[in-house]
Amino acid sequence: MTAGLCPLLLCNKLIMDGFRSFYLISLGCPKNLVDSEGMATLLRQAGYGPATDPEAADFLIVNTCGFIESARLEARTVLGELARKKEPRQRIIAAGCYSQRCPGQLAELVPGIDGLIGTRQWMDILDLVEQIGAQRDRRQPSDPVVHVSRGERYGRDPTGVVRGAIQGGSAYLKLADGCSRSCAFCAIPIIKGPTVSRPPAAVLADARRLDEIGVQEIILIAQDTTGYGRDRGIEHGLAELLDDLVVTIPQVPWIRLMYGYPSHAGLSDRLVETMASHPQILPYVDLPLQHAHPDVLRRMRRPANVDYVRGAIGRLREAMPEIAIRTTFIVGYPDETEEEFRTLLHFVKENRFDRVGVFTYSHEEGTAAAALSDNVPREVKEDRRQRLMAAQQPISLENNRALAGKVLDVLIEGEGEGVSVGRSYRDAPEVDGLVLVETKLPIGEIVPVRITAALEYDLVGVPS
Repeated sequence: MTAGLCPLLLCNKLIMDGFRSFYLISLGCPKNLVDSEGMATLLRQAGYGPATDPEAADFLIVNTCGFIESARLEARTVLGELARKKEPRQRIIAAGCYSQRCPGQLAELVPGIDGLIGTRQWMDILDLVEQIGAQRDRRQPSDPVVHVSRGERYGRDPTGVVRGAIQGGSAYLKLADGCSRSCAFCAIPIIKGPTVSRPPAAVLADARRLDEIGVQEIILIAQDTTGYGRDRGIEHGLAELLDDLVVTIPQVPWIRLMYGYPSHAGLSDRLVETMASHPQILPYVDLPLQHAHPDVLRRMRRPANVDYVRGAIGRLREAMPEIAIRTTFIVGYPDETEEEFRTLLHFVKENRFDRVGVFTYSHEEGTAAAALSDNVPREVKEDRRQRLMAAQQPISLENNRALAGKVLDVLIEGEGEGVSVGRSYRDAPEVDGLVLVETKLPIGEIVPVRITAALEYDLVGVPS
C-alpha cells in the first residue's frame, strides 16, 4: 500500500493514518538533555516516531529549564510559539524544571499547554502522552491541563533506558539526580530534591552501551559529580567509579568530569590521584567556585576557606601539570561591595584559570537568598560581569599562546569551507573553546593537531 512513496510522503501518510509521533525540544543544561533522551527513548520503545518538524508531530514536548528567570522566559517563549502554531490534532507538553517548580504559573502564562510533567517524573512521559492523546477528539481549550504528579520518583532508572545523551562523538552520562548542597542562591534542591546517586552497576552498564556504539568521549555529569555515592554511604564514590570505568570501557579514549564541588570531601587526595593515574581521564575539571571573598561565600552558604581552594588548585596542577581548570563566578550577589568584588577580580588574576564563566546574580523565589535584599543595581552587576570577563580575556589568550607548537589530540565535530572544527581535552562541549584545523578531517574521530595560532578562546592548527 505504501510501496513507492518517498520517505517524506510515507511519513506524512503514516501520520494521517494515525501514526503517533513526537517532536522534542530540550532547553537548559546537559542534565536536561539526558532526561530528554530518556523520554525520547521511552516514546520510541512504545511505538512513537520522532518527527524532524514540529508541524508533522502529534505531540510537541519542551523539556524546560526553570533555574533562573531568563531560562523561564526562554521556555515560555518557545512554548508560546508552538502554542500559536499548533494544529487541533496536536498536543503540547511542558516537561522539566519549570514544570516541576511552577506548574500553575506556566500553565497560566502559556495558554495552549495540554500536559505538564516535572523533572522528577519524566519517566512517566508515556502515561501522560497516552492520557492526553486519548482526549484528542474531545479535548477543549478550556479543559484543565493534565499534570503528572506521582510523588518522589526521581532517580529511578527505567528499564532499557540509557541515562545518557549522545552529541556527535561525545555522550553525557548522568551519575546522579538532585542536589543535597545548601547554596543560598540555588533553586536546584527545591526543584529536584536531594541527591540520589545511581547504582554504580547501572552507570557502568550505560557506559558499556555507549562504548559499543563508538562514542569517543563520555562526559560525567550531575549537580555535584564529586559528591557521587555519598548518599549511598560510599566515601570515595567518584574515585572508585572512575577506577571501574577505565577497566569497563578501555576503548573510550576520553572521560571528562563536570560540575565538581570545592570541598575537602569533593576534591579528596584520592580523587586527584585517581585522575592523574589514568590517561583516559582527561586532565580537565569544572569547579564552580562562585566567588572568592569569604564574606560573600558565607552569605552564599558556600565553602568559605579560600586558602583551601588555592591549595586544591595547586594540588591539581602539581598532580597534572597540563590540567585545564574551568570555573564560574556570580557577581552582584546581595550586599556585594566593590571591595568584595575586587577581591574576586584579584583572585581570578592570581589563579589564571583556563576557562571562566561569569553570571550576574538572579533573585530566585524560594531560595535562602530570596530573604536578602537584591540591592546591587542591575547596571552595577553587568559592569562587574564585564570587568571580570575583561580581566580573564588576556589570561585566556596567554594560556592559549603557550600551546603554540604543541600537538593536541582533537575530537573533530564539524567542518566548514576547507576547515574542520573540533575540541581538545581542554574544551568541554558548548561552554569552552574550539580548535580550528586548516583541512577537512573525518567527523567523529580524534586526530593529532599541531597548534599554529591562538585566539582569546580558540586555537588554530594543522594535522600533525
